[in-house]
Amino acid sequence: MSSSDPHRDHPEDDEPEMLAEEDVQEMLEGEDADGDVAMGSDDEGEEILLQNDSIAYFDGHKDSVFAIAQHPLYPNIIATGGSEGDADDAPGMGYVIDTSAAVSRPVLPPSYNSDPSTASKPQTTELQPLFAIEGHTDSINALAFTLPRGDFLVSGGMDGRLRVHAVSATPTSAQFQFLAESQETEEVNWLAPCPSPDYPNTIALGASDGSVWVFTLDASDPSNPIQIVQSYFLHTEPCTAGAWTPDGLLLATVSEDASLHVYDVWGVAAARSLVTDNGQTVISLTNADQRFAVEGGLYSLAISPGGGILAAGGAHGAIRIVGLPRNLSKPQQPQQQSAAASAQVGAILASIAIQSDSIESLAFSPNPSTPLLAAGSVDGSIAVFDAARSFAVRKHLRGAHDGESVVKVDFVRKTAGAAAGWLLTSCGLDGVVRRWDLRGATAGVQPQQQQESGSAGVGAAVSGLVKEWRGHRGGGEGGGVLGFVQGETGERVITAGDDGLVLVFEA
Repeated sequence: MSSSDPHRDHPEDDEPEMLAEEDVQEMLEGEDADGDVAMGSDDEGEEILLQNDSIAYFDGHKDSVFAIAQHPLYPNIIATGGSEGDADDAPGMGYVIDTSAAVSRPVLPPSYNSDPSTASKPQTTELQPLFAIEGHTDSINALAFTLPRGDFLVSGGMDGRLRVHAVSATPTSAQFQFLAESQETEEVNWLAPCPSPDYPNTIALGASDGSVWVFTLDASDPSNPIQIVQSYFLHTEPCTAGAWTPDGLLLATVSEDASLHVYDVWGVAAARSLVTDNGQTVISLTNADQRFAVEGGLYSLAISPGGGILAAGGAHGAIRIVGLPRNLSKPQQPQQQSAAASAQVGAILASIAIQSDSIESLAFSPNPSTPLLAAGSVDGSIAVFDAARSFAVRKHLRGAHDGESVVKVDFVRKTAGAAAGWLLTSCGLDGVVRRWDLRGATAGVQPQQQQESGSAGVGAAVSGLVKEWRGHRGGGEGGGVLGFVQGETGERVITAGDDGLVLVFEA
């Protein structure tokens, strides 16, 4: 099972428990100038340092925060989802918060401040909810704002419900009104908004029974505001991940049954005779093809910015690279050219397995001039491949998250200067968020700094570790970061914690 599964049993950890939820406020208010608090752990005077690097926090959740989403136009508007408590029958609960209230900390050291005594104790802002997402009878484990304008907030729960709220947002305010709900399956695993401007406010859903659904949301039709566009039943086990091609014309999904299907949702591929015999997919690969077979299932998925290749990750560190149709949104090319282009459709371009456990997250670099693929694994490592040259390994950060599962990796989409396309953010069950410059060594982060911060396994000067943020509990029950969002620039990273906290970190 995926490590980000809300019901996944986290491995026990021998490290002492760092913080009880009810002590969060005490920690935030009592930190010293470096964000550290010394606490006596026993009668012998041993001390445990609790580090909080966040500039703001939200602690309204009563249990783990499983899902987080960011408004596409106003990145300060954040939706989070989880459970109302740890009881088996606890209802799902979510919140919308505005992170613009988080006060940035000064770049200059306190000695440059006009009042150094005040600057020596940086304040951490407590965020208040704008709106509560209610109505789920089980945990909310998927959230998404629709594209291109974030007109709707969609929540998916382990109760199988898809609940939709209409969103009216400005840079300084946001209002939410319940629209409708649908329940077509027993449990929602993931949600993915369609990026095509021709099909706005469309959302895809993957379910625990293996089914895949595509809906279009229309507030102007009160009799049918959630309209079923397509439904697919090709997976035989839970559908674990899904992703649209950048043009929004194809939808790819993977499953625990180790199958990959790429659906022709809008019929564009069928018009070019690119669909398979089932009439629904452009590509269908299963364990029946030994070249593609991944024993143990597939759990992650990513599609390149150009839409030409797909990466599917699964058990035992297996990654399969598969060719996709190109330029479906453009006028059809002459027959001889389209035939050549279709030769790689469905072809297995590479089979990779350098990591020792399941691939939890995959991400392609957004910059075509630096074509990279990053993979985060349950073995605690991050592998980076050259997506332009047969997917040769560029880096293998074996101790990226101190031996704990890497839950998510994501490239910073917009970066000025030479770092464009090279900055990667990651989070893990160690409770830490890290940023890496994949070009190599980073002048400003030395091994001694890494040792002092407690990071282990990867030398910072070698790995390109730029920064790390702490504040969540790590390891064991109730520890780890289960997801994050970072906008386009990565200036602020907002996290979803297994400890029930949502933290805002500033780069």
